[in-house]
Amino acid sequence: MALLTTQLYVIRHAVAEDVAADGDDHARPLTRKGRRRFARLVQRLARAGMAVDLIATSPLVRTRQTAEILAEELAGQPPVVVVDALAPGSDWHAIVEWTIAQDAASVAWVGHAPCVGRLVALSIGDGSAAIRMDKGAVASIAFADGPGHPGDLEWLVVPDLVRGRR
Repeated sequence: MALLTTQLYVIRHAVAEDVAADGDDHARPLTRKGRRRFARLVQRLARAGMAVDLIATSPLVRTRQTAEILAEELAGQPPVVVVDALAPGSDWHAIVEWTIAQDAASVAWVGHAPCVGRLVALSIGDGSAAIRMDKGAVASIAFADGPGHPGDLEWLVVPDLVRGRR
């Protein structure tokens, strides 16, 4: 029997390069600045107590790189797993089922806008909400009964907030 996930972090990938001339959106890497800003944010969140057992990421390059930075900066360097349900157009039911099947109390999902905003809204029980998540934003959701049941949005932070720019 899998452990009940009680903490979920929903993350939008950090700042990435523009779409290449050939139009290949899947291969866009993070910018150097995007990497630095996101790493600083995660360091601050880790110092504040953020802990993750498992990281699920979209298969696209920019989300995988964001997930790898997250893993490197968190205690215990949690494993990163590519989950197709987090690709653009995210499949809510599939990612919830995947999460429930994991033996993890704390899980992070790394995905794309506008899907991550929709995933946050659905996670707190309001699929009609419009939640804007900047690049590199992290939302923390606590569950009493695990994903698939409404959770509580504890906080939402963006990289610029930690730098005092907003």
